[in-house]
Amino acid sequence: MIQDILHLRAPEGSWINDPNGLIYYKGKYHLFFQHFPYAPEWGTMHWGHAVSTDLIHWEHLPVALFPTKEYDKNGVFSGCAVEKDEQLYFYYTAVKYLETDPENIHRAAGDRYETSQALMTSKDGFHFDNWKDKRQVITCGVFGLDANARDPKVWRYHDEWYMILGGTDGGRAAQVTFCKSRDGIQWEYVNRYRNARYGRILECPDIFCVDGDYIFLGSGMYLMDDGENYASQALCVPAVFEEGSCSLQLPEQYHYIDYGLDLYAPQTNLDAQGRRFMIAWMRMPEAVEDRWNGMMCLPRLVEIREGQIFFPVHPSVADAFSKKVPDLEQLDGDMPYRIRVTMKNGERLNIGGYQIWIWDDCLRTDRSHVFPVKGEGCRRASTPPLCGKYELDIFVDRQIIEIYVNGGQYVLSHIVYGLGQNIQGRIESVWQM
Repeated sequence: MIQDILHLRAPEGSWINDPNGLIYYKGKYHLFFQHFPYAPEWGTMHWGHAVSTDLIHWEHLPVALFPTKEYDKNGVFSGCAVEKDEQLYFYYTAVKYLETDPENIHRAAGDRYETSQALMTSKDGFHFDNWKDKRQVITCGVFGLDANARDPKVWRYHDEWYMILGGTDGGRAAQVTFCKSRDGIQWEYVNRYRNARYGRILECPDIFCVDGDYIFLGSGMYLMDDGENYASQALCVPAVFEEGSCSLQLPEQYHYIDYGLDLYAPQTNLDAQGRRFMIAWMRMPEAVEDRWNGMMCLPRLVEIREGQIFFPVHPSVADAFSKKVPDLEQLDGDMPYRIRVTMKNGERLNIGGYQIWIWDDCLRTDRSHVFPVKGEGCRRASTPPLCGKYELDIFVDRQIIEIYVNGGQYVLSHIVYGLGQNIQGRIESVWQM
């Protein structure tokens, strides 16, 4: 079996995007993901599958979910996992094209398709019967849902199951719909919320409570139109939420989950210690050496400190870097490494061609020398103002750099290509696994 260390990547010759079905179950972390196993480009979606005992070492397993039904024949799209009746329930968006592009069967002609919400069960999280254990639970058109309804996230509250679905109000405003169920199979409408500030379509919605405060995550489509950044971005905000009625209020001002603006489609759940954590897709504008495309960010905790959402790196990741490198000449640049440094205003750091500096109270980066000219994704990025505190925890791995600022106050992560091994600038400590 294929094994990834630290960052989960698309297997050779394939594509991955959104994380799905993230869950800690019977001693293992299960991470499913949108997957096209036949080429390093987007195609008919399956659910890939990987497991880990520590969030560091990931073992790839065979494809878990794939199209078998009329309602999901063109894709098993994003969704979640919950434990129910001593087995796993997987909720996903099923896609059926109304007409297939004759030149590419993996695309819908005229972007015309139908979605519904479906359920797949597994008794152990390792065995899946895609013919017998699927059922359609919410059809297109019910509860006012159209073809843009997508990405179910399900949770338990008191004696009922609740679901939040992404979507749109006629293409004008981001929208989420709430449903509830006694048995997880028969669902009824509860409530709806829409807000054009969060884009025209809302994907991968997630709402949860951390230490008594609610947090809302979502991926808003068509937020940016500057020709440099990805148009759709992952957002986070504190929320006012009432669980029983699913009454939701979101502020007009949101924050990005990651200020590198490559990150998208985050998914959260509870780790082995009951802490809320998140994993998300890191978008790549082109395949690595035409061999694979797509990877996941490091797992991050989700916390609220003094009213602000923090995303510190998961302690399992921090603890894995236990070998201090006394001299940069002893650094193995082919292995992941971690740099810790407190920078000063105007100070610069060059990591293999990736530029980091502090200016005007913000962390700024430039990946122009280690990023292809073609494709989406900006070359320069910046955090919001940092109030004079510039403590950086930097994780460097193949194709990715993740910078955690002030213990996760902000995170700035970037996909990189052709990263060099030279480090120029003052650093305080370097660690390897």
